[in-house]
Amino acid sequence: MTLIRPTAEPAGAGGPAEPRPGTGGAVAVLVLVTLGALIPLLGPPAALSGTGEDPPPGTAGIALLRTVLFAALCVPVGELFVQRLAGRLPGAPAARPRSWAPYAAGAGFLAALGLASMVATGNLVPGSPAEIDVGGLYESRDGKLALLEVNAFALAGLLALSGGGRALWWPMAAVAVAEALRAHPTVEHSPMVGSALTLVHVACSALWVGGLVYALRTLRLWSRRGHPGPGAALLGLYARVAVALLAAITATGLWSTLRRMPPETVLEQLTETAYGRVLLAKVLLVGAVAALALSARHRLRRAADPLSAYVPARAEVVALGVVVAVSGLLTALPVPIRW
Repeated sequence: MTLIRPTAEPAGAGGPAEPRPGTGGAVAVLVLVTLGALIPLLGPPAALSGTGEDPPPGTAGIALLRTVLFAALCVPVGELFVQRLAGRLPGAPAARPRSWAPYAAGAGFLAALGLASMVATGNLVPGSPAEIDVGGLYESRDGKLALLEVNAFALAGLLALSGGGRALWWPMAAVAVAEALRAHPTVEHSPMVGSALTLVHVACSALWVGGLVYALRTLRLWSRRGHPGPGAALLGLYARVAVALLAAITATGLWSTLRRMPPETVLEQLTETAYGRVLLAKVLLVGAVAALALSARHRLRRAADPLSAYVPARAEVVALGVVVAVSGLLTALPVPIRW
């Protein structure tokens, strides 16, 4: 039984149909990617305006570094995830897109190093290398977690360059665990519950974002080589798993929100605190992403050419990039409720 209907025959004689981005789409992608890069840098003043909250030191820098770190986590996780899905497709081509894992690991290493340098100066922006107390990182929980992330990305880079393959799961899992623990200090009420929720949220998000990027890259490669059918089938298989991932992301996000914002204060805090405002923006963006995902899934099932799902799926990738940027900003803002 096939996952989706076979693709329609191409209209021309030049070969199989291939998804091609138009000029307008390329411009829209460029604009949204630029916006996503600016969100961590320009977002804190807008989010904090009129709330009466004092921004932590280096908010914009932390937001940008965490955005890069999250993106670097998504890329190798998504590649491993979709490669496993592709292995379950009968008759799937052996060709795979070139891995971006080494570049992602390098970017993640630099971002983690930048974040560690801030932890080493007491969560302040270092004015010079002399202010960075590297030895002090071993004396605090946050410092040890920051070092864990630095070392995990360094190991991931070595594995990616040496063809480590499935071994990449381990350093990426270490990064996800470190982020989950960092987000919930021991002084918080039930920190392990919060860390468990964040771990599931981060892991499912990385699979969703990174998996879609690699699935579309694979679809494009196979289409170019005359195998559009398996490419569309792979995208359909990914879409089925993505439904479960979205459900887990929604459930853990809602639970985490209610832990930090009691139900009777949620509506007020969503508009009157910086954290709540950015959280609301993230929820709206995820809703838009879900709509694009539904559109792509509809085309996979019912369109004459299932490869037309490439268009909304590509837009979904860009929107998810903006969500990652907003998530990076969210981690740098003060939490409205302190336990």
